[in-house]
Amino acid sequence: MSDVKKITTPLTDEIIEDLRAGDRVLLSGYVYTARDAAHKRMLEEYEKTGKLPFDVKGQVIYYVGPTPPKPGQIIGSAGPTTAYRMDKYTPKLHELGLKGTIGKGWRGTEVKEALKKYKAVYFAAYGGTAALLSKHIKSVEIIAYEDLGPEAIRKLYFEDFPVIVANDIYGGDVFEEGQKKFRKLEIDP
Repeated sequence: MSDVKKITTPLTDEIIEDLRAGDRVLLSGYVYTARDAAHKRMLEEYEKTGKLPFDVKGQVIYYVGPTPPKPGQIIGSAGPTTAYRMDKYTPKLHELGLKGTIGKGWRGTEVKEALKKYKAVYFAAYGGTAALLSKHIKSVEIIAYEDLGPEAIRKLYFEDFPVIVANDIYGGDVFEEGQKKFRKLEIDP
């Protein structure tokens, strides 16, 4: 695996061009949250008004529905949601300028093609480490759809949030590459 890369939002084409599937990244800067219900509402709103609740150009969306914070915390556990659930919404957001998404698990063909076409990446976050990941979130602000509770759109400030580039603009896919690698293993009885 490569050395750890430190990058800060908003993301540019130059930053995206330097990332390859398998790269370990520490992400800092502002990131937005959205899951299924928020994505659906955002794109319905866009179809009606031509506007989104925030400017997605250069931004990253983290697929998360954080738990309520305990006293003294700014956010509760904040682990990644399964990404393919947002696949039907993601290509349009990339077309509108979104540069990255964060989730867990693989992405479908349409999303991987959109990453290449619009120069964006999909980052995989470490599943099962929600409490640890939340320690890298330094501020939280609800910016839209508060009625959705945990699925409201939030603006988070990340400090060295650990992710892996799962899909890049060159067609790299850590999930496919990992499967190929381990299929070749010969196991002695």
